[in-house]
Amino acid sequence: MLAKALAQTAAADLGSALAARGRATLAVSGGNTPKAFLQALSRQPLDWARVAVTLVDERWVPESSDRSNAALVRAHLLQGPASMARFLPLHRDTAEPEAAVAEVEGSLADALPLDVAILGMGEDGHTASFFPGGDLLEQALDPKGTAAVLPMRAPGAGEPRITLSLPVLLAARRLYLHIEGAGKRQVLEQALAAGTKTPALPIARVLAWRKGAVDTYWTA
Repeated sequence: MLAKALAQTAAADLGSALAARGRATLAVSGGNTPKAFLQALSRQPLDWARVAVTLVDERWVPESSDRSNAALVRAHLLQGPASMARFLPLHRDTAEPEAAVAEVEGSLADALPLDVAILGMGEDGHTASFFPGGDLLEQALDPKGTAAVLPMRAPGAGEPRITLSLPVLLAARRLYLHIEGAGKRQVLEQALAAGTKTPALPIARVLAWRKGAVDTYWTA
């Protein structure tokens, strides 16, 4: 039910963007949680050829890896009619994400601002690749920052990552948070009470800077 409801809502937002501007841009998250949502969204009746799809963040691995968010999107969203969408992956064939930042930013330039962005969240309070202890966490979470994408390394991240920055997410016309499970709900409640000055819970700072304009979809 959550997957279907969020898919219908996101599709309606994308349809409104298409009607208003002739094109639409969607950013989705990776991991296991969004699989059912992505599948449900792929079945929504949209003019997918005028929709650009990108990722909120990506692990620095090739699409041949089962850790690749791009591979997840291709397998679960870019199917059937949705295969007509223009996909803008974040990974490039370079050893380190730092070497690809400028190229990735350039590829996203005409797709911003995002019309719809779907965030996930870990039980450590990370969202996108805003991990506690991240080497560029403060830069990524600076609401006045000028970078659209940043590399990120953190103890809990596994591989090096590349991520959209907070200003890009704040500029999204519609921003959603998709979480599942009692543990994540508890983290969310802590984040909502924390505000902008809790580095241990990066999601708290995203929610606070967005000033409440984040709709949350949650199920046990």
